[in-house]
Amino acid sequence: MIKNVGIIGSGTMGAGIAQVAATAGCSVKLYDTKTEALEKAKADLEKIMDRLVEKGKIDSEEKKRIQNNIKYVSSLKELKDSDLTIEAIVENLEVKKNVFSTLEKFVSDDCIIASNTSSLSIASIASSLEKPERCIGIHFFNPAPLMKLVEVIPAIQTSEEILKISVETIKNWGKTVAVAKDTPGFIVNRVARPFYGEALRIYEEGIASFEEIDSAMKEIGNFRMGPFELMDFIGNDVNYIVTETVFEAFYYDPRYKPSFTQKRFSEAGYLGRKSGKGYYDYSEEGKMSIRAVPLSEAEVQSRTNSGEKISDEIIFERILVMLINEAADALFWNIASAEDIDNAMTKGVNYPKGLLAWANEKGIDWCVKKIDELYNEYHEDRYRCSPLLRKMKKEGLRFEL
Repeated sequence: MIKNVGIIGSGTMGAGIAQVAATAGCSVKLYDTKTEALEKAKADLEKIMDRLVEKGKIDSEEKKRIQNNIKYVSSLKELKDSDLTIEAIVENLEVKKNVFSTLEKFVSDDCIIASNTSSLSIASIASSLEKPERCIGIHFFNPAPLMKLVEVIPAIQTSEEILKISVETIKNWGKTVAVAKDTPGFIVNRVARPFYGEALRIYEEGIASFEEIDSAMKEIGNFRMGPFELMDFIGNDVNYIVTETVFEAFYYDPRYKPSFTQKRFSEAGYLGRKSGKGYYDYSEEGKMSIRAVPLSEAEVQSRTNSGEKISDEIIFERILVMLINEAADALFWNIASAEDIDNAMTKGVNYPKGLLAWANEKGIDWCVKKIDELYNEYHEDRYRCSPLLRKMKKEGLRFEL
C-alpha cells in the first residue's frame, strides 16, 4: 500500500502529480532545489484549490485536507520515508540518472523509484540504481490533475511486483493506466507523430494552409484542436525536440522525420502561444488570429490534374490513415495492447475515437488501400503499410477491443 509519496521537481508537472497524490489521500513531499520554485508551487496550488471551491467541485474542508497532505522540502533526504518517488525534472538522461543514484542512498530498499519521462529509456535510467528492479516509468500528461491517462512503463529490469503495485496505485489515484513497452515515445508520443508530421508534410507540399488543415481535422474528424493549433499550444520548440528525439531513437526511420518548417519556426522564436506568435498570432489575452502568410495559388491548390482545391476530407483521411498505420504498428511490435493503445489516444491526447476502433469503422481494406495509394504516389518508406494491417486484410480480421 502506497502511503508516502515523494515528488522530485516542483514545476507544472511535478506540482500536478503532487496534487493528484494528495487528493487520493497520500502524504506527499514535493522536493525542489529552488525555494522560490516551491513557493510558487504552493501559491499556484492555493489558486487551483480556490477555483475548485468556487466551482463547487470541492468544499473548504477538502481544500484544507489536500493542502495539508503536501509538504514542501528542499533536501532529497526528506524523501527517506517514501514508498514511491516520482521524478518530474528536465528531460536529460544524465541529470535524471544522477538524481536517482543520489536518491537511492536515502530511501528504503522497498521504495519504488519512478520517472515521469515522456520518451527517455527507462532501462537506461534504471541502470543508475543499485536495485534497478525497483525502477519504472510513470508518465502523466499535462495537466496531471485533469488528464485521465497515465502510461506505466516497466524497464527490462523492473520486477513484476513493482509493475503490479505501480499499476494498482495509479488506478487508485483515479487514473486510466496504459502499460507500454520501453520503446521511444512509449504509446502516445509515438502514435501521435503523424498528427503533426503529416500535417506539416501536406503544408510543405503546398497542398493546404495551416488553417485549412486544422479546419479539416476539426470539421471532418471532430478533433478538438487542429495539428497547428496544438503545436502552438504545446510549443514548437518542445514539439520539435520530441520529434527529433523519436526520429533519432528509431535509427532515423523516415516515418518520424522532422519538418524544416517546424525547425525554422522554432529557430525564429515562433513558438506558439507562449511567444505570442507561431503558426497563428496570439493577443496578450491568448486570443488566436490567423496571420496572413503569403502563399501562391499553386500552394493552396490540389496536386490533382483538375487543379481544384483539395477537399477537407482528403486532408483528413491522409492524416487519419497515417495515425491508424502508426497505431497498428505499435500493436504489431507489442508496444501495448489494442485496448491500451486506444485508451492512450482518447484519454492521453483527447482524440475523438481510438485509432484502432476508427480502423474497424473505416474498414481494414480501406486503410490498406489508402496507405498503399500514398506509397505508390511517393515511393517513400515513410508510407509503408504496417504488416499487421496487410495481414488483417488478407485474413478478413478486425481489431479486437
